[in-house]
Amino acid sequence: MPKLWSSPARVADQVDDPIDRLVLNAMPGGIVLVDRALAFTYVNPAGEAMLASSDAYLRGRPLVDVVPADSHVVALIGQVAEQGASISDYGIPFSTRRGDSHLVDVHVSPVGDPPSHVLAVLHPCSVARQLDQQLANRSAARSVSQLAAMLAHEVKNPLSGIRGAAQLLEAGLDEEDRVLVRLICDETDRVVALVDRMEQFTEPRPVTPEPVNVHRVLEHVRRLAENGFGRHLSIVERYDPSLPPVAGDRDRLVQVFLNLVKNACEAAPANAGEVRIVTHYRHGLRIGHKNSRERLELPITIEVWDNGPGVPDDLASQLFDPFVTGKAKGTGLGLSLVAKIINDHGGVVGFQNHPQGTVFRVSLPAHVEAGGR
Repeated sequence: MPKLWSSPARVADQVDDPIDRLVLNAMPGGIVLVDRALAFTYVNPAGEAMLASSDAYLRGRPLVDVVPADSHVVALIGQVAEQGASISDYGIPFSTRRGDSHLVDVHVSPVGDPPSHVLAVLHPCSVARQLDQQLANRSAARSVSQLAAMLAHEVKNPLSGIRGAAQLLEAGLDEEDRVLVRLICDETDRVVALVDRMEQFTEPRPVTPEPVNVHRVLEHVRRLAENGFGRHLSIVERYDPSLPPVAGDRDRLVQVFLNLVKNACEAAPANAGEVRIVTHYRHGLRIGHKNSRERLELPITIEVWDNGPGVPDDLASQLFDPFVTGKAKGTGLGLSLVAKIINDHGGVVGFQNHPQGTVFRVSLPAHVEAGGR
């Protein structure tokens, strides 16, 4: 390894300068400074939020104690430490050992002459990019609604006539031909059943917002999972007990999270499979509301993590579209229904692959009492 390092006290002293510290602390991106041993020497407040740890706690600790050693960000920092040249990369996953995950743009540079430290600047891009994806999922939900209405009107009614005509013919046929008539009836019933399933997508299904304790919803879903489809897995909960109630419909939210947790359980490996359900309060996420200038805040965030293989790239852009599925026996309607219900609640839903699997993230509005702000 080339001799790139000088005394670490020099850079640490610069960061401790009051003006420099004010500037770095005000930066919206996470700033991480490590020494020649790849141990933390400084982290600004935005970096503390990303790493879920304070600067005082991190100083002197090895980077790999907080960020997995196989992280792409660690590899970039190590490369800059070794080669002494700046590197940038964009839209890469960044996770901590606590399970927090972000999508970031990363700029890594050597500091000092000769270099004695490495500075990494992490710009979160997850909100913008995930919001783009989540708003696309809203569009998919609307497409499903239109498709369901069309199926109910153009397909279901004619099928009833076809089935009735087949039954009338059955009486005058021999046994061999009756088998064919029953085949027609069975296939007609199967298509009608599919259309019946699609009818739950028809709009509008306005939500009468009631205060819903989302943790009780998730506890109910967890109990169902542990006594059924998820009994072979470890289901871990990390809840923020200070969350306010969600504005929504309890039963429909149970349907959403039951679907997401079931998918996570099916994606997790049979051996050492793990599903994590995480809640936290997220500031600053606001979207347009019902074609008005009003901006709806979506602070209640629920995440369902699994340690499976992740969503295949060829399905990622269409995952919430109807009839798109990676399951051998799946119908491709479950996530479309999730998108529809969350859209009805004024929220957004999206997903992100991470190094250990996949996370589905739902953002919902908090309940506000009548006359409240």
